Amino acid sequence: MTTVEMPKLPESQKTYAGIPEAVFVEDVDTFMAQPENDNNSDRVLRKLDEQHGKYKFMELNIATKRRKLKQQIPDLAKSLEMINILRNQADDMETQFLLSEQVFVKTTISPTKTVCLWLGANVMLEYPLDEAEELLKQNMDSAIVNLKCLEHDQDFLRDQLTTTEVNMARVYNWDLKKRQAAKAASTTPASS
Repeated sequence: MTTVEMPKLPESQKTYAGIPEAVFVEDVDTFMAQPENDNNSDRVLRKLDEQHGKYKFMELNIATKRRKLKQQIPDLAKSLEMINILRNQADDMETQFLLSEQVFVKTTISPTKTVCLWLGANVMLEYPLDEAEELLKQNMDSAIVNLKCLEHDQDFLRDQLTTTEVNMARVYNWDLKKRQAAKAASTTPASS
């Protein structure tokens, strides 16, 4: 198996999927005083919650793609192994193969120079062993690169989720302090 390098990201981009970066709220008072926020914590919390929901949705999609690739890579490795077995085969070989779940069929495999590959979408093509091996290696390299990119994006996404959650907590605490100060000011008797 060859080592495959991840593609380089453009300087302006931090993820392969183009996930937007969450901005950390350093100074909550200044952030809340911005015209688009207008000291309205409910509106800001709704926007942050919506952003958090989008990040969670992206996280689910990435996890699904990652799971599929983690299943695909061992299947490709097994297919490459089988091509090597077929290439080195000199005599007939008896074996069993999976017909459907829990159903195996005994068969005899004669020496061959071709193999049929299932390409998906109800398409199967016959390839010479060398071409099949090359195609499977390309698919394996592509799957490994895609998996690395997804893992990078998943790490970045976790950071964005954490940043958004911290921002939500900071805005909530800012609002709580503001309400407590207003309540304390209204209950303090005026000095004469």
